[in-house]
Amino acid sequence: DHAKLPTGRELGLLSLVIIGIGTSGPVIALGTMPIVALIFWRNLGGFLLVAPWADWRQVRKGFKDLKFRKSLFLAATAGLALALHFLGFFISMRFTSVAAGTALTALQPIFATLFVKLLGGKVPGRVWIAMFIAFTGVLLITGVDLQISTRAFVGDLAALLCAALSAAYVTIGANVRETLSTATYTSIVYFVCTLFAFIASIIYKIPLIGYARIEWFYLFVLIVGAQILGHTILSFTLRSVSPAIASIVEIGRAHV
Repeated sequence: DHAKLPTGRELGLLSLVIIGIGTSGPVIALGTMPIVALIFWRNLGGFLLVAPWADWRQVRKGFKDLKFRKSLFLAATAGLALALHFLGFFISMRFTSVAAGTALTALQPIFATLFVKLLGGKVPGRVWIAMFIAFTGVLLITGVDLQISTRAFVGDLAALLCAALSAAYVTIGANVRETLSTATYTSIVYFVCTLFAFIASIIYKIPLIGYARIEWFYLFVLIVGAQILGHTILSFTLRSVSPAIASIVEIGRAHV
């Protein structure tokens, strides 16, 4: 039911997601570590924390089952979408203002609802109305930066793209979570993100070590906040919460 609102424990978990993901924008803007290095270490840290809880025996046995193989492929696809989302979001935080980048990223629930609709889901009219009201609140609260410059424009485009990619990641996750546990799914996603960033660091000759101590502190905050409290718990809620509803946490991030 894509119109069913979360209740009880789900509300508490989604509140943690809002707080966790909400810390990412300011922290990224404060740091100077290259974007690719941030993506690599953030996802490697997330992978190392959740991988011990994944059911790798199920993964090995599951290759004989067509539906399970499809879930693994979709999880890897979600990982690629998340990696590109990170790339777009990090660029937006460095190229435009935190307010503008975060507000544009908050378009994610609209993209998620479109994806749900394209996949055959029924989305009531009141959901569209609610999202319009919520996003209008984002614009009013953040005071979106409308500065006119090439750099800001690139940042705005990156934020818009990362909203669509994040919606794709959440929509795929809602499908895959019917088969894979949270730890197994997020382990695959974070590993794909780490691999993507590692290959990019080699191609573009971006160092992964040798940064100031404060940069590692910012990275630690990202891993604990946005990666574990944010994306990992969000993936957990997708088993019972519609991706269209779960995506509204992006609105909450803008408010944070």
